[in-house]
Amino acid sequence: MKTTNNLLFTLIGVLFIISFSGCNNQPASDGDNKILPVPFTSVKVTDDLWAPRIKRNHEVTIPIAFGQSEKTGRIRNFKIAGGLEEGKFQSKYPFDDSDVFKIIEGASYSLQTFPDPALEAYLDTLIYYIGLAQEDDGYIYTYRTIMGDDSHPWIGTKRWEKTHILSHELYNIGHMYEAAVAHYQATGKRTFLDIAIKSADLVARDFGWGKIENYPGHQEIEIGLVKLYRVTGNSKYLDLAKFFLDVRNNGEEYNQAHKKVTEQTIAVGHAVRAAYMYTGMADVATLTNDSGYVNAIDKIWQDVVYKKLYLTGGIGATGGNEGFGKPYDLPNMSAYCETCASIANVFWNYRMFLLHGNSKYYDILERTLYNGLLSGVSLSGDHFFYPNPLASSGQHKRQEWFGCACCPSNLCRFIPSVPGYVYAKTRNRLYVNLYMDNTAKIELDGKTVEVIQQTKYPWDGKVEITITPDFPSKFTLCLRVPGWAQNEAVPGDLYHYLNNNKNEIVLKINGKAKEYSPDEGYLIINRKWKKGDIVELDMPMPVRKVIAHKNVEADIDKVAIQKGPIVFCAEGIDQKDNHVLNLVYDPETPLESEYRPNLLNGVQVITGEATGTSKQLLTLIPYHVWANRGPGEMMVWLPTTKEVSRPLPAPAIPSKSK
Repeated sequence: MKTTNNLLFTLIGVLFIISFSGCNNQPASDGDNKILPVPFTSVKVTDDLWAPRIKRNHEVTIPIAFGQSEKTGRIRNFKIAGGLEEGKFQSKYPFDDSDVFKIIEGASYSLQTFPDPALEAYLDTLIYYIGLAQEDDGYIYTYRTIMGDDSHPWIGTKRWEKTHILSHELYNIGHMYEAAVAHYQATGKRTFLDIAIKSADLVARDFGWGKIENYPGHQEIEIGLVKLYRVTGNSKYLDLAKFFLDVRNNGEEYNQAHKKVTEQTIAVGHAVRAAYMYTGMADVATLTNDSGYVNAIDKIWQDVVYKKLYLTGGIGATGGNEGFGKPYDLPNMSAYCETCASIANVFWNYRMFLLHGNSKYYDILERTLYNGLLSGVSLSGDHFFYPNPLASSGQHKRQEWFGCACCPSNLCRFIPSVPGYVYAKTRNRLYVNLYMDNTAKIELDGKTVEVIQQTKYPWDGKVEITITPDFPSKFTLCLRVPGWAQNEAVPGDLYHYLNNNKNEIVLKINGKAKEYSPDEGYLIINRKWKKGDIVELDMPMPVRKVIAHKNVEADIDKVAIQKGPIVFCAEGIDQKDNHVLNLVYDPETPLESEYRPNLLNGVQVITGEATGTSKQLLTLIPYHVWANRGPGEMMVWLPTTKEVSRPLPAPAIPSKSK
């Protein structure tokens, strides 16, 4: 990291960092029955898919992102605003501050996995700049500080005047709050957290009923405020998050301000703004038990999952508004499916799980995670997709960077946060939600439990989990059984499997078969655990053929192929004539799968027979690795040789009584 070293040498004389070991306030108490996150700091991922991605993010993506932030002036803006340098605002958009905050967040997560003194010192330097750029009362927005009031069409004649339009004042600092919490959790230093608290205290003084009654044009601060509440225990941050949601009304559908949030029932407008807002609503609903929020967010979730969700987990069909289209309007080649929207979809469904404790939300989270989200970054970690279409004639290619860099910086922060999605807990219950090789140490009811997962997931459905409590302890282990293992493509009827899996799921404890009864998508094991107890879960993972709801015109008489959580696609480079858009597939033709360790860093490949100019071998690869060998034709949904229709209702997971 050449730029890092140069920067440190030039600033060594002026760097001033203040570190403390803890928070002044106690963490927020969520009660014994609330489902709580198990933080990323508790989980070490070691698998063959995510661990290399997290490492590459640390070694390649984060340095590139910081380098681009230096090159484009994003970082210099803080130095100018803080009086270290002179000049005009350097970069393109008033919201460019947010990219620096997101990259710092990702770097903080990464430090937990890869201790890196040079990177940590570089973050200290950036935080020093940010502190200098913060005005005396806590305000921070480098565009206005540098250029003054009314200096841009998005900038008002005074602070906060255009927050509901395009100023991004509140959006920027929302990302700052998230970054500050991540930095504090990863390093124990309060430097950034104190900057965030000073900012949030100003916002709390200025906004509220009887004060400034305005909302963010781009939602995000709601998420950051809830994170501040969780880490500080200060309820005014939670109250402020709820205010920013409640004050929305009589605005535009584009940013979901057309009705009170509790009166909204369908997803409209810009998909990233929407999913960030729905994430904030789910957070507030979880922490306040507000039934109006719960009812609204449940209806919106159903609208998306039942009518507006791509098979890859992508959301936002239309490019014009980067947002939601009409029900069942899910075109493939023009699909927008912004990378940021997939990340936001994961955030939202994670909060829905914390709210309700049902595995169906993790079914959507996992589908998005392994498909529509992961496709946003190349295997090399240095090229990015903004939209993620489901078909291409060769016009799509990942880019090194974007003028509006929200997607690369969002990936920087998301990839190393994946360990934080594996587990969740209550006082005496441990949820295993994602399957990947990892070692975790988790606090349950005052005791430490070590959990070790060993699996080849997502390529194979066999999982071995070793449980080692500090001392023999009774608690409940909840093992998620994904929808794909229960003959359910997605909750609702938007997608269905043509071929049902009749193989039984097998659960063993210490080598002995265990009877089970599924509960909201989980296998529940309540017992006294001792050191070295081994739980084995075997979820058969055949190749599945998927069809869409009859109202999805783009997918009529087409099938898609899925194995486990992975959606596959045909890419031109793997076919005999480099074309896929001319292929036709007979849905009764069998398909075979094999793992190829030397292809695309190791992936499952599915093969069968299709017809192009003649009968030929059809080769399918995971959707998330397409376009890593150059641009070319690609499609997820394969035209068929015959009419396909919805099969008979699929049987539920084979159930055994306790």
